[in-house]
Amino acid sequence: MPNQRSTIETKLRNAGCHSENLKLIILIHGDIDHCGNAAYFRQKFGTKIAMHHADLGMVERGDMFWNRRKPNIFIKIIFSLLFRLDRSDRFKPDLYLKDGDTLAEYGLDARILELPGHSKGSIGVLLANKNLFCGDLLGNIDKPKLWSIIDDPSAASASVEKLKNSGINTVYPGHGKPFLMEQFDRNN
Repeated sequence: MPNQRSTIETKLRNAGCHSENLKLIILIHGDIDHCGNAAYFRQKFGTKIAMHHADLGMVERGDMFWNRRKPNIFIKIIFSLLFRLDRSDRFKPDLYLKDGDTLAEYGLDARILELPGHSKGSIGVLLANKNLFCGDLLGNIDKPKLWSIIDDPSAASASVEKLKNSGINTVYPGHGKPFLMEQFDRNN
């Protein structure tokens, strides 16, 4: 979230991150809690932002319901008031990622997996060691499971099946603690 900027800056600095070694900001999807600081850090570090094209309106317009099923009016009003990108935090990505893209040119031995379900543009980053950053398709607050906010349940199911057949070791979800993929398989 944008109000966490100083905490993120401190963690980046403590990890040795600076403009010479931050090559790319990868957004797993377009929700504010995952992209709220992207424009700021792009400017601060002089780097590029990459994401899937299907979530573009979320970051350009600051509307997390863009390209999603429309919620009831009460939810839309509440979320529009509390979870909307300010104009200064909106942006246009520099690159669009799709299934199978590699990140080698940015110094990361990884490839992109399209994982729609939470949003149409949800992606994962699968490292060469078979560890996965999956965004909000899966979560692990109390146990590994499908995340509670799913826009398209059939797309989410297809994405989970794709993951089950990818030989994944550890999953790093957008919310909660990392877990072994086999723990998810046993719970679901």
